[in-house]
Amino acid sequence: MWQQQLLQLRERSRGFHLITTDIAAALAQFKPINIGLLHLQLQHTSASLTLNENADPSVRDDFEAWFNHAVAEDSGYFRHIDEGADDMPAHIKSSLLGTSLLLPIRNGQLALGTWQGIYLGEHRNHGGNRHILLTLQGD
Repeated sequence: MWQQQLLQLRERSRGFHLITTDIAAALAQFKPINIGLLHLQLQHTSASLTLNENADPSVRDDFEAWFNHAVAEDSGYFRHIDEGADDMPAHIKSSLLGTSLLLPIRNGQLALGTWQGIYLGEHRNHGGNRHILLTLQGD
């Protein structure tokens, strides 16, 4: 069985944000399945999705610090700057991390590891609302 819905996330500040509860709440709207896969597709090119540490917020702060160091704004060689100094670095960060995740479902729930959480990487200073297309497949 295939099911699909579009989830709109509220605007968040720049950085890495746990959205596991948002995804779990959206999953609860689907007809329950015992086993399957949930595909998440973030429909933006200046934000990202990743799965990582869900307990210590300093991990998310360190992610933001590292990515800002690795892909610095105002580097001088970016030509795509009409939308601001944060725009081209946001596109690169989005490509490095990706915009989709494929997650296992067991007994109708996300089957994540104990310390795993879903991050939205907001790479713009003012990215606005973000949309994630959830596609659920399973029995």
